[in-house]
Amino acid sequence: MSKTVAAPDQETVRVELGARSYDILIGPGLVADAGAQIASRLPGINVAIISDETVAALYLQTLQTGLAAAGIKSTDIILPAGEKTKSFEHLIEASHGVLEAKLERGDAVVALGGGVIGDLAGFVASVVRRGMQFVQIPTSLLAQVDSSVGGKTGINTGHGKNLIGAFHQPALVLADTQALDTLSEREFRAGYAEVAKYGLIDRPDFFAWLEENWQQVFAGGAARIHAIATSCQAKADVVAADERESGRRALLNLGHTFGHALEAATGYDGRRLVHGEAVAIGVVLAHEFSARMNLASPDDARRVAAHFRAVGLPTGLSDIDGELPAPDILLHHITQDKKVKRGKLTFVLTRGIGQSFIADDVPPSEVLGFLKEKHPQ
Repeated sequence: MSKTVAAPDQETVRVELGARSYDILIGPGLVADAGAQIASRLPGINVAIISDETVAALYLQTLQTGLAAAGIKSTDIILPAGEKTKSFEHLIEASHGVLEAKLERGDAVVALGGGVIGDLAGFVASVVRRGMQFVQIPTSLLAQVDSSVGGKTGINTGHGKNLIGAFHQPALVLADTQALDTLSEREFRAGYAEVAKYGLIDRPDFFAWLEENWQQVFAGGAARIHAIATSCQAKADVVAADERESGRRALLNLGHTFGHALEAATGYDGRRLVHGEAVAIGVVLAHEFSARMNLASPDDARRVAAHFRAVGLPTGLSDIDGELPAPDILLHHITQDKKVKRGKLTFVLTRGIGQSFIADDVPPSEVLGFLKEKHPQ
C-alpha cells in the first residue's frame, strides 16, 4: 500500500478494505475539483452538504459550483461551529435536513469542515436510511490526517467524547491543502499534534524528520503535502489491518486517553483547550507515565515535550487556562473512556520514540498517583 503520485502537486493514499476501499487525495484545489472527483466515483448521485457557519462562508459556494458543473444536485445543512455541535440536538437537525431534501439511500452525505463536522456528518450518513454514501472534504489539518480517515463517526455526551457513534467508511476523502491556509496558527498547531503522533507510534524516522522540517510543514508546499500523505498512509495501514479497533488500531489513540479526559474536564470549551492541544498534552503524559512505570527513558518524554514546545503546543496540565478538577475526578473521566474494557484501564504507552504498545490492565492507583504529581494544585 504505497503512496502514488496523481499529479505533480498531489498525492493519493489508498485505504485497502476490499470492496469498501477508497482513495485519499491530498493536494491544492480539491474543493473546487470535488464535483468531478465525486461524479467519477459515484455517478448519478445527489448530495447533502453538511458544514458549519465558518467553513461554509469560505468554501460552500466553490464546492456547490463544482458539483453543479458535474451535474450533481446538492442541498446544504449549515450548523454552528465548535465541538458542542457534536450533539444529539444537531444530529437530529442534520438527519432531518437530509430527509427533507428527499435524498435516497444511494445518495451521499458530504462533510465539508473539520473533525466535528466530519464525525457528525459521518454518523448521519451511517444512520439515515440505514446507511448512505459518505464523502469527506476535511478543511483542518487535524481532520485531514486523522478524523477523516478510517470511518469512525460519532457525537459527544455528558458522559464523554465520541461514546455514541458508528463505524462508517467514506467513499472518498479530498484533503485540499489550500484550505489549511485559512486556519489560525492555533488550529494548525493543534492538527500538527496528530501528525507528530504517527511518528511516535511506530515511525521514529518520520518524527525525526518532523523535528528537522516542521517549519517547512507549517509554511506549506511539498513538505506539508509529504507530512499529510505520510500521516494518512500510517493511518490507512493500521485501518486496513484492524478496521474496528479490535487490536492494533488502538495504537492510534496514543495520547487520547489522557487527552479525552482533559477535554471532558474542561467541558469541551475550545477557548481553554481544543482537541489537538489535548492530544499534545496527552502524548507527553503518555511518555512521562511510561517513564514513571520504568518502561521508557525520561529522555524520550523530554524530547517529545521539547518538540511540542518548539512548535507552540501545550505540554502539561499547567498549560491549560483555568482550574482543573481534582486528580480523582480526572481519573473518573479516564475510566469513562471508551477504551476501558470490563473496568480495566487501557493505555497506549511506549518503550521509546516510535515504540508504542497497548497496555491492558494499568493499575488505577498508578494513574492516580501520576495525576497527583502532574496536577497544578
